[in-house]
Amino acid sequence: MSNEVHCLSRHILSFRKPAGKVDPSPQSSVDTFVSPRSAPSSNSTANVSSDLWRFNKTLSNLIRKNILRFLDPERDISILKGTLKPGDVIHYVLDRHSTTNISENLYRLLPTVSPMRNQHHRRCAIVGNSGILLNSSCGPEIDSYDFVIRCNLAPVNEYSADVGHRTNLVTMNPSVVQRAFQDLASDEWRQRFVARLQSLQGSVLWIPAFMAKGGEERVEWAARLILLHTVGIRTAFPSLRLLHAVRGYWLTNNVQIKRPTTGLLMYTMATRFCEEINLYGFWPFPLDPQGKPVKYHYYDTLKYDYTSHSSPHTMPLEFQTLNMLHRKGALRLHSGTCHTGEQAK
Repeated sequence: MSNEVHCLSRHILSFRKPAGKVDPSPQSSVDTFVSPRSAPSSNSTANVSSDLWRFNKTLSNLIRKNILRFLDPERDISILKGTLKPGDVIHYVLDRHSTTNISENLYRLLPTVSPMRNQHHRRCAIVGNSGILLNSSCGPEIDSYDFVIRCNLAPVNEYSADVGHRTNLVTMNPSVVQRAFQDLASDEWRQRFVARLQSLQGSVLWIPAFMAKGGEERVEWAARLILLHTVGIRTAFPSLRLLHAVRGYWLTNNVQIKRPTTGLLMYTMATRFCEEINLYGFWPFPLDPQGKPVKYHYYDTLKYDYTSHSSPHTMPLEFQTLNMLHRKGALRLHSGTCHTGEQAK
């Protein structure tokens, strides 16, 4: 890690606008990412207002610059083919005592250059999977962005009115193969999986294959099907340093997360490629601001205890941090309904 890293927190947390320049944000300093109080355990403090939001380009650029002190998302988004060969031993990021080998199939799917090389987009959307999206009518708005990132291969066709369908990059944890596609145990489930991938023509499929032991068989099954059916997607496998680098950035800025969620990983990396970042479907609370129940995922019945000490994530704290950045104009967090037919401007 760079010798400059220890200075990052001081730079971010004492940020002030240059003299004589007008800062579009109502607040011109980032005194801290989060308050000393603990993160909210319910939705009682989680209301998000977007009506008066204005983009703070100065702060957004500063965050981008400081993230680059910890990682280069263009490089760390994927291991490249030239850095490994079939048979190489990999230590899992979260279990250094366990190892796996690079298979021939996985090696064939490694990109030769970064799938995000030289890319820059003016307006991006990152779509989380919270049930807060249901009945939001945000689909057309999401689809109007220059670049759309989605999480864990969430279904879109049957929910497109609320979540849209445009996808430029989508993540797929190995557990998704088991949970959403029944471990590809039959021809029907294999066909469903292939059909879902074929709908992503031209998109990047980001597979965290080396995070934790237990998913290696599912990654291999997925790799075989991708190669067998010549699915027109670009695959990416995150670098072994990415998770700890992202966590290090947030910890240095006084955000005491455990393991960053996929959504926070995507936001952190998107700062490299996107000028203005909009978040949808980020809502780690069982109730909406009106007190109505909210599903954990918009597409299934999975339950989740957001405040459990046994959880590897600290979702309410992440949300509190993102909400603070929203208020300061560094990103835009959407949690309500979208006006029908309205597109992002």
